[in-house]
Amino acid sequence: MPHAPFPTDGEATHLDPAPPVAIFDLDGTLVDSARDLLVTLNRVLEQDGLPQVPGSDIRPHIGHGARGMIESALRHHGATRSASDIDAMHRRFLEDYERTLTDHTIPFPGIVDLLDSLSKAGARLGVCTNKYERFSVAVLKQLGLLNRFDTVVGPDTLGVRKPDPAHITGTIARLGGEAGRAVMFGDSAPDVDAAKAAGVPVIVFRHGYPSAPADTLGADLVVDDVADALEPALGWLGLLPTISETEMA
Repeated sequence: MPHAPFPTDGEATHLDPAPPVAIFDLDGTLVDSARDLLVTLNRVLEQDGLPQVPGSDIRPHIGHGARGMIESALRHHGATRSASDIDAMHRRFLEDYERTLTDHTIPFPGIVDLLDSLSKAGARLGVCTNKYERFSVAVLKQLGLLNRFDTVVGPDTLGVRKPDPAHITGTIARLGGEAGRAVMFGDSAPDVDAAKAAGVPVIVFRHGYPSAPADTLGADLVVDDVADALEPALGWLGLLPTISETEMA
């Protein structure tokens, strides 16, 4: 059954106090979107008279959002552009990307089962991403994932972006939760840094787009297999069955 419409900050106060909440980054965590993002970026670069860039050089910067990818590509070419020029490239990127959001984008293996298991256990689910909200909602909707989430929070939703911890704490607030009963899932430094600053345990998936080896990011847990994240997450959320509950079952 689909969740109710996304709550606003004001509506969150009507939820039961401190429900367990699981927060997910989008690109590199929930979905493998690198190819669509790279295709869009290279079209924008070509329009600006610049060569394409290889995916291996851009993937580590996906977690910083579209503008961060553009700035990284310019550094790759040793090219300088004014702030207004970068603004124009950013606008073209967003216009182009909106037409091809999920041409090649798919959920990572095991993600759907993880989401459903967390929800079944009683967790409320949210997305905290540096991708603009309207694009994030559209990607999730096109992939059939949107109704699994209670809120989707982009950098434009609250006016902050990871690694600012307010991005995560704001997402938790929209879910009616608190940091002491939350867990973050991510793949890159902005996810880990924001979660740590917010006082939230963070699990990193090795399948993502980190700018440094996943084991060096400072996450509480790094997993190769998405399924291996479920039990630790339930433990942090206080949702693991007790011995007595297990015996009764």
